[in-house]
Amino acid sequence: MQIDVRSQGDVKVIKLSGRLTLGESVDRLRDTIHDLLASGDCRMVIDLAEVVMLDSSGIGLLLKSLSAAKQAGGALKLLNPSKFAQQTLKMIGLLSVFGIFADLEQAVESFQ
Repeated sequence: MQIDVRSQGDVKVIKLSGRLTLGESVDRLRDTIHDLLASGDCRMVIDLAEVVMLDSSGIGLLLKSLSAAKQAGGALKLLNPSKFAQQTLKMIGLLSVFGIFADLEQAVESFQ
C-alpha cells in the first residue's frame, strides 16, 4: 500500500494505491489519519482510484476515520473509488454514508 498525502487548500488529500486490507496497510493508514487529526487537519479526501482490494478492516478504518473527522469538526470524503471499492461499499450498504466524488475540485469545494 502506498500512501501519498498532499494539501489542496485546507483539505488533505490522501491518495492510496494497492490493497487496503488487514495488516500493515490498514495500520499505516490509521497512523497517517491519526497524525493528521492530531495536527488539526480534520478535512480529508481519500482517493481510492488505485485501491485494488478493500476488506472489512479497511472499511472499518474508513468508518472510524469518518467518525473521528466529524468529531473534530471536519469530514472525510471519498474520491474516485475503484470499481471494486465502490461495489464493496454498495454491497454492504455504506456507499451513501460517505460523500463520494469523481472530481477532486468538487470534493474540495464540498467542504465550503
